[in-house]
Amino acid sequence: MSNPTPAATGEPCWIDLMTTDTAGAQAFYGELFGWTSEVGGPEYGGYITFSNGDRMVAGCMFNDGTQGVPNVWSVYLASDDTAATVTAAEAAGATVVVAPMDIPRTGVMAFLVDPSGAAIGVFQAADDVVFGYDLAGDGDPGWFELHTKAFVPAITFYEQVFGWDTHAVSDSDEFRYSTLGAGDEQKAGVMDASSQDGDMPSYWTVYFRSPDVDVTVAKATELGGTVVMKPEDTPYGRLAVVQDPAGAAFSLVGPTT
Repeated sequence: MSNPTPAATGEPCWIDLMTTDTAGAQAFYGELFGWTSEVGGPEYGGYITFSNGDRMVAGCMFNDGTQGVPNVWSVYLASDDTAATVTAAEAAGATVVVAPMDIPRTGVMAFLVDPSGAAIGVFQAADDVVFGYDLAGDGDPGWFELHTKAFVPAITFYEQVFGWDTHAVSDSDEFRYSTLGAGDEQKAGVMDASSQDGDMPSYWTVYFRSPDVDVTVAKATELGGTVVMKPEDTPYGRLAVVQDPAGAAFSLVGPTT
């Protein structure tokens, strides 16, 4: 298993899927992206790890319905001290959903809802464990994006709690967008969704890289997925949004046509 580039503090370092159909997810993403999967032992609660070739790319856990959340992809940001990050997040207006929790031989995780209403994970890797993404390979996570109904408070929160260095890409009423990092060092984006997404609350989304977004979307529908946003060319690549058969949404990014 190859090691990824270690995520710096505050950068996206892991994603996972909560779903009511873990077997279906293994089949769907295995066919769609060529991922393989491995089920963890009892000490990991049966947590599934997805790999793309020799790279670990994501996790998957069973949604038993007790938490009242839909099937969803989640993003985790790297922390040097999960407990300290959670304390700072609470002081900045976040709600703690999962308090800091040790994962055997892996690290310490927690889960929050930021002041704009978006769920975000926190992860502190164990000393000999590396988590992070190179954002390069097909089928790998290629971008992470917060769609927020409270743009300025959200930017302030991530700057204060996770030490983000944010850069404005656009600041008009039509399109307000900032990034974590600038130029080739961009690691994530924040979009002002106050006039978009209807009544949908703030949320994080994951973009997976595709060499041909149209082909991937067609394959996803053949496998039982649903198209939320048809493929379209943008200045940032060809984009689309799909739901897997259990309803968890994800985005795709690839070359323009």
